[in-house]
Amino acid sequence: MSFGASSLRPSASAPCPCGRAEFRECCGPLLDGAPAPSAERLMRSRYTAFVVGDAAHLARTWHPSTRPDDIDLDDGTVWEGLVVEDATEDGDAATVTFRAFWRRGAERGVLAEHSRFVRRGGRWVYVDGDVD
Repeated sequence: MSFGASSLRPSASAPCPCGRAEFRECCGPLLDGAPAPSAERLMRSRYTAFVVGDAAHLARTWHPSTRPDDIDLDDGTVWEGLVVEDATEDGDAATVTFRAFWRRGAERGVLAEHSRFVRRGGRWVYVDGDVD
């Protein structure tokens, strides 16, 4: 299994793709390997990984029982925005409901998902999700 990091990362002072803060204060450290303080922050960093094409971060933050062998990021998809609708944590389990807006050529759409996370070895990881 091999996953590379992308060179499409924003500059440290640029707005983070997830829309929360500057990249250096938001998803930047998580993409560099820092643990996410919450499942919501992990989900935001995973969205940012899709935006910048960082399959290594996606693999690293995916529960091994549900992680695919290969993560093929569609270079033709442009992620245009994220809205977190709900986030709950209960001990070592959490859920995050979000909408991610995308464009592929002239086609536009929204990915709506209710995602499940668990804390494993002290770190939040993505387990799976229900797509609406």
